[in-house]
Amino acid sequence: MKQDMSSADVAAVVAELSAGPKSIIDAKIGKIYQPTNEEIRINLYVFHQGRDNLVIEAGKRIHLSKYLRASPTLPQAFPMLLRKYLMGGRITSVEQHDFDRIVKIGIERGGVQSTLIVELFAPGNVLIVDSENRIILPMNPVTMKDRRLRSGEIYELPEAQISPLKVKVPDLMEAFSKSTADIVRTVATRFNLGGVLAEEVCARAGIDKSKPSKEATEEDAFKLCNAMHDLFSPLSKIEAGDKGSAEAELKSESGVEGEAPKLRPQHVKKEINGKLETFDVLPFDLLRYSEFEKEYFDSFNTALDEFFGKKALEQVKEVKEAQKKEKTLGVYERRLLQQEESLAKFEKEIEKNNILAETIYANYQAIEELLSVLNGARAKGYSWDEIRSILKQAKKAVPAAQKITNIDPRTGTITVNLDGKSISLDIRKTVPQNAQEYYEKVKKFNKKQDGALKAIEDTKKAMEKKAVAKAAKAGGKLKASRKKHWYDRFRWFVSSDGFFIVGGRDADTNEEIFKKYLEKRDLVFHTQTPGAPLTVIKTGGKEVPESTLQEAAQFAVSYSSLWKAGHFSGDCYWIKAEQVTKTPESGEYVKKGAFIIRGERNYFKDVPLGVAVGLELKGETRVIGGPASAVRKHGDYILEIVPGAFNQNDISKKIYRIYADELNDPRFVKQIASPDQIAMMVPPGESNLKSQKPERKGESIKDKGKEDGTLEIDNESEDSGEKIKEGFGEGFGEEIEIHGVKKA
Repeated sequence: MKQDMSSADVAAVVAELSAGPKSIIDAKIGKIYQPTNEEIRINLYVFHQGRDNLVIEAGKRIHLSKYLRASPTLPQAFPMLLRKYLMGGRITSVEQHDFDRIVKIGIERGGVQSTLIVELFAPGNVLIVDSENRIILPMNPVTMKDRRLRSGEIYELPEAQISPLKVKVPDLMEAFSKSTADIVRTVATRFNLGGVLAEEVCARAGIDKSKPSKEATEEDAFKLCNAMHDLFSPLSKIEAGDKGSAEAELKSESGVEGEAPKLRPQHVKKEINGKLETFDVLPFDLLRYSEFEKEYFDSFNTALDEFFGKKALEQVKEVKEAQKKEKTLGVYERRLLQQEESLAKFEKEIEKNNILAETIYANYQAIEELLSVLNGARAKGYSWDEIRSILKQAKKAVPAAQKITNIDPRTGTITVNLDGKSISLDIRKTVPQNAQEYYEKVKKFNKKQDGALKAIEDTKKAMEKKAVAKAAKAGGKLKASRKKHWYDRFRWFVSSDGFFIVGGRDADTNEEIFKKYLEKRDLVFHTQTPGAPLTVIKTGGKEVPESTLQEAAQFAVSYSSLWKAGHFSGDCYWIKAEQVTKTPESGEYVKKGAFIIRGERNYFKDVPLGVAVGLELKGETRVIGGPASAVRKHGDYILEIVPGAFNQNDISKKIYRIYADELNDPRFVKQIASPDQIAMMVPPGESNLKSQKPERKGESIKDKGKEDGTLEIDNESEDSGEKIKEGFGEGFGEEIEIHGVKKA
C-alpha cells in the first residue's frame, strides 16, 4: 500500500496546481489550520472557482481536498504564526525543486515576497522563508551538525540530481560508471525515481534490471533514456529538434500558461484479503499495472484526495469509533483489544526489521565501500567535520555517499536512505554485523509476539469462564436498597468484631464528631503526625478486643496525611475520650480540628497503611470501606488499595469499572457504588490496586431469581448488626439503621 508521494507524483500535482482548472495561481490565502502534528490546511479563495482547501502533510502528501479533518478547539502556535505571515496573501507560483519531493509555493503579501517550502521526503517539514531564503518559521525545528532548520538560518536545498525529464545518454553512462549496484538500483537512486518507476523504466527499455551497472552499454543507456522520456511524456513536451530522439530537450507543460498536463490520474486495485482494494495512485499508466483493475479521475488532485484524504478521514472515524467502543468494553474485552493491538505492532516490527536487514544485504557492495571510506578517514585521524567535507567530495565517486542523511559522532553511526528506507549503520561493524543487528531485533520481537499470543489465549479463556459465570446468574437483576444515615458524611466502618468506628474527613467534621458524637466510654485514635481524622470507637461500654484496636489504628494512619506523603506505615496512639479536650492552657490557642491530649497514650508502632473497598449486598446494598479485615467480614468483591500512582478520582473510576464488569450490571453498580461514592472510601492522595480482580467472600447471592425479578440476598447472620446496636451510646437524637438494626 502506497504511503507517500513519489517525485513523479509531486511533479504531476505541481503541474496541475500551477496551470489548468486546478490551478491555485492568484488564489488568496484565508485561515490556516493544523488538524494534526504533521498536517496543515490552507483555506483558499481561487479566482473564478470559489473556496477550496490545500492540505499539506509533511513527509507524505500535498493536494486540494474536500475530506477535511476537524480543526482543534484551541489553535496551535504554528498555524497562528502562518496566518500572521500568509493570511490575505496571494499565491504567485507553485514549483517543484529539481524533480525532488520538495514544493515551493511563492506568496506575495503587502508587497513582501515569501515562500512556503514543503518537504515531502521523510521525516518531512513545512517552512516559510523570506526573499533571501532565510527561514522565518519551521513546523519542526531541526538541529543537526549537517543541517539546521531554525528561524533565522539560511534554508539550503538538497544537492540537485539529474531530472529524468532532461536526462541524456552521457548522464546515464556517467552514473553507471560510478555505480557498484545493478541498473535498476542505479536508476532509482541517481535519478530520484524510486523502485516502482525505476522498474517501469527498465521494463519499457527491455533491459535486464539486475544487470550490473558497470556492464551497461551505450545502447542500454539510449534505450533507458528513451524509456524515461516516454514514461514522463505526460509531464513534458518536446520543444524542438528531432521528436524521435531520446536526447531532445524537454519542457514541463506546467510552464505553459493556462494549459494543464495530459495526465491519466488513476487508482490501481488488487484483491487484498478477499476484497478489491486500491493500493496505488498514479498520474499516468504503467505497463507493470496493465493487467490490474483501475479507476480513473478527472484530475490527479482528486485521485490523491480520494486515496490519501478520504483514508485520513476514515482513520479519524475509526479512532473515534474504537474509543467509543472501548468505553463500552468490559475489562477482558479491553485487555484483549490492547493485546491484539500489541501483537499487530510486533508483527509490523518483525516485518520492518527483516526488510531492513535484507536491504543491507541487497546493497552489500555500496555499503561496504562507504564504510571503507569512513573507516579509512577515521584511521587517518580525520574529525567528523572533516569527514563530512570528504563525503561531499566523494558523493560523485561513491554513490552510497549521496544517501547519507545523518551522522552521529557520539555513537559512530550513520543513517542512510537505501531503496526508500532509512537505515542506521555502525561504521565499526561489517556489513553482515550491521544486518545482524536488525535480525536480533526480529528475534526480540518474535519473543514478544509469542508472549502476546499466549496472553491473548489466557484472556480468551478468562472471558469464556466469565461468560459461564454470567450465564449461571442469568434470571434476575440485583435490586438496590439504600438509606441515608447520619454517619454518611464522615469516614466510617464496622470492625470485624462488630464495633462501629467513625472518623472525620477534615477539620470541620473532626470538630463535629468531638462535639456531637464523642462519649466518655469511647476510645479515640490519632496519629503522631498532624493531618489525620479524629477516629472514635463507639464502645457502648463494652471491652474492645485487640483486633478492633488494630483495625482502628490502621484506619487512622491510612486516612491521614501519611498516605499523601507516600508512606507505607506510620505510628498512632489511642486514648480515652475524657483525655481529649478543646480547653487550652493560659495563653494558648487551639485551631479548628485540633485537640489537646492530656494523660497517658497507648501507642501502635509501624502500622501498615492500606484500606479496602467492597460491596455490601446483605439487606442494605452499598459500597463500604476501611481496613481489609473488616471489609472482608461484611462485604463482597473486595479490592485492596495501597499508596500508588493514581489520584483519588482515577482510582475510583477504575474500581467502578471493575465492579460493573464483575456484576455485569452497570445500572445497579452505579446506584450503590458510583465513582463519587467509592471516592468517599478512598484515602486522599495517590493510590493503586493490589489486584485488578476482586476477592470474593463467597456466593452470598443466590443463583436463582425470585419471581419479582430480583435476586434473593442471604441474611446468614444478624450478629454484627446487634453488636453495632449495643455499641452506640445515648443521645444521638435521630433514628439509625445499620444492617437492619434500628436505634432511636
